[in-house]
Amino acid sequence: MKIRKHFVFKGMVQGVGFRWRACMAAERLGCTGWVRNEYDGSVTMEIQGEEDAISQVVLALENGRFIQIEDMRVKTIPVVENEYYFLPG
Repeated sequence: MKIRKHFVFKGMVQGVGFRWRACMAAERLGCTGWVRNEYDGSVTMEIQGEEDAISQVVLALENGRFIQIEDMRVKTIPVVENEYYFLPG
């Protein structure tokens, strides 16, 4: 079943390939959504797909070289229909 989650990541998450890694993992796992840097140094991501695939994207981020997630907030939000890509913002 397709779900959508909204994440806010804090820590060493900008300037370390975070968005690139998120895009590559999401595309490989068939997820859609977006990821963007925020002015406060955090990264926001909305991702949609199977729950296991979303978990694997997050795991790829957590295991990313140079990435250090110190805080991760997540909530489930409504699915967006007719979304076909995962885009960096």
